[in-house]
Amino acid sequence: MEFTTQYISPDIKLSCYEDKLFKTELMFDHHMLIWFISGETKIIQADAEYIFKAGDIFLIPRNQLTTVINYPKDGLPHKTVAMHLTMERLKQFYSGIDVVHKHIASKIRRFSDHPLLESCFTSLLPYFDMKDTFPADIAALKITEAISILRLIDKDIDTVLANFEEPGKIDLVSFMEKNFMFNMPMEKIGYLTGRSLTTFKRDFKKAFNTTPQKWLTQKRLELAHYQFAEKKKKPIEVYYEVGFENLSHFSYAFKKHFGYSPSEAAGQKTGR
Repeated sequence: MEFTTQYISPDIKLSCYEDKLFKTELMFDHHMLIWFISGETKIIQADAEYIFKAGDIFLIPRNQLTTVINYPKDGLPHKTVAMHLTMERLKQFYSGIDVVHKHIASKIRRFSDHPLLESCFTSLLPYFDMKDTFPADIAALKITEAISILRLIDKDIDTVLANFEEPGKIDLVSFMEKNFMFNMPMEKIGYLTGRSLTTFKRDFKKAFNTTPQKWLTQKRLELAHYQFAEKKKKPIEVYYEVGFENLSHFSYAFKKHFGYSPSEAAGQKTGR
């Protein structure tokens, strides 16, 4: 696997991936503004799926459980430039600005083919070839420029970028039912539901009468079976989307749970 990441500052990076497929599950601590140079990415969240290709620019809000599947495309590597819009920098930016907060969904926002954002990102490319250290003040200016452009082209972006609240305690059952396919550490899931790890495990046991791992495995296998029976998908297309790390482990767990293999399930006309 050829995967390289080159930083010109702690918050600006160029990533390049040349193999067939790279899958990861993330929860960003900061907003991520990403420009696609080549390749393709499929992003899966609890209530939406996205496909991004060369030329696309999009923002992934912080604290979102996300499955990211990267592919090379048309003989070119998967290549992106990403900016971390950190809470510290955003607090500085918004320190003198009054923001009227609106209730909007915190979802991925697409800004494809916008000339100002494209120009901002394109201007960064020569700096990745520099042998000298990228000046910190220029990095700060570039990120400030990107934020300013976002505010110009998206009337609701302030509600996203200027929201500095941490997750509060929310309903555990509805959160888990919505996000069970994301293979994240229990500490992260606890944080997103406004709980310590100890409180999360206690509340989970009370709500589901089992352990998180047993419940998650069952839910993921049931989702996989639905994908086979109703969506006619293949095992290779399903295992990573439902939260398993490799195909062999998924196949073993599936057969143990249902009594037949994923390949057999995928070939069925109806579920058993």
